[in-house]
Amino acid sequence: MSRPETPLLTVDIIIEMHDQPNRPIVLIERKYQPHGWAIPGGFVDVGETVSTAAVREALEETCLEVTLDVLLGCYSDPSRDDRGHTVSLVYIAHASGEPWAADDAANVLLLNPCNEVELAKVPLAFDHERILADYCCYRQTGQIALPD
Repeated sequence: MSRPETPLLTVDIIIEMHDQPNRPIVLIERKYQPHGWAIPGGFVDVGETVSTAAVREALEETCLEVTLDVLLGCYSDPSRDDRGHTVSLVYIAHASGEPWAADDAANVLLLNPCNEVELAKVPLAFDHERILADYCCYRQTGQIALPD
């Protein structure tokens, strides 16, 4: 039996800064294509669990040690990444301290993604506008959206 061709597995981590007023989240400015601002994240390595990958990617890109709180959802739209079909498990996590851009990140930014005026100033990569809308819904209602 031949091995099926499947999408690549990724994780994204919405990091709430619990030691800051109004719990802003961390966005990274991507150093490589596609450029833009993004939720920290990346590919799951072979032999790694998705939760381990989420904690690793958060540390690699933001220099923050995070605690995972909840799985927001699974995002699998084949057009979510121009580089190819990926499926992302998106976690909400919390951290404290000062984020620093590292690895694939050129810069970091703290913002309230539920403030539409603030968010409109930031060009987002991938499908992260949709993910952040689902996050804001969760933050306001406690209800998890069913993304795909």
